Amino acid sequence: MSVIRLLVLGAVRQHGRAHGYQVRNDLEYWGAHEWSNAKPGSIYHALKQMAKQGLLHAHETAPSTAGGPPRTEYEVTEQGAEEYFRLLREALTSYDQKPDVLSAGLGLMVDLEREEALALLERRMRSIGEWRRAVTEYYTPEDGPGRLGHIGEIMDFWVHSADTGAEWTRGLIERIRGGAYTFAGEGAPFVGVLAEGEENPYATGERHPGDDR
Repeated sequence: MSVIRLLVLGAVRQHGRAHGYQVRNDLEYWGAHEWSNAKPGSIYHALKQMAKQGLLHAHETAPSTAGGPPRTEYEVTEQGAEEYFRLLREALTSYDQKPDVLSAGLGLMVDLEREEALALLERRMRSIGEWRRAVTEYYTPEDGPGRLGHIGEIMDFWVHSADTGAEWTRGLIERIRGGAYTFAGEGAPFVGVLAEGEENPYATGERHPGDDR
């Protein structure tokens, strides 16, 4: 799946309307440039592409009173909201994806209602269990990896990854079921985006041509 699309839609949605540099700033604030492909070029490209596809509505704004260039502000459309929630649900349930997919889903999961988030994570648990059973049809963890030569280390890694993933997911489910975090419909959400002009302590400081558009 496209992590950058999920992240960009999520950032724009949290602002209501946002220009490209705000989106870039938010994603750097989340550290997404470190654990995903959310680089400036891919962010600005995603904004333009999703506007063409009808997932975002592009608002042309007037030049700033300080003399800066006019910026394009983006707003998530109804179609964009449908795509956003589809990607978010996929990120929380798909076990056979890169870590950046789950990371993006975790950062945005509170946009869902609590019960739905729990149901999606339970589905993730079932996927992990099915994956582990598929591996252990060919590999018996109790016998150790050496029985298959060094290739057995691959399957041993898969089994341990599945067990670790299941343990972590189980803990997350327990925390959410116990009342952790504020989900959709439960009150004022956690503010995970920067206000206009607010300094970002995690900004890379690298300039990009798209920053002023």
